[in-house]
Amino acid sequence: MNKHSRVWSLQEAKAKFSEVVRRAQSEGPQTVTVHGKNAVQIVPAPDVSLQPAAPSVDDIVAAFQACPVKDFAIPRVRTHGRFRDIDL
Repeated sequence: MNKHSRVWSLQEAKAKFSEVVRRAQSEGPQTVTVHGKNAVQIVPAPDVSLQPAAPSVDDIVAAFQACPVKDFAIPRVRTHGRFRDIDL
């Protein structure tokens, strides 16, 4: 691998894994090849602190309570498929 390349052979990536990870974080995706063909890309993990939190049960209840449609029914759907008991 040359100094500015982002392609690594599998053997080289194994031997220099810390460097591959560091470069993925600083320079972007790093490609690893097996027998000269692209096999995988190592990419930096997304910053989870920037992702919105999943809604809580209280958020969902508040959304339903704020819904302008108050009189509706959820139809019951019955399935008529074949089921069998499975011992676990």
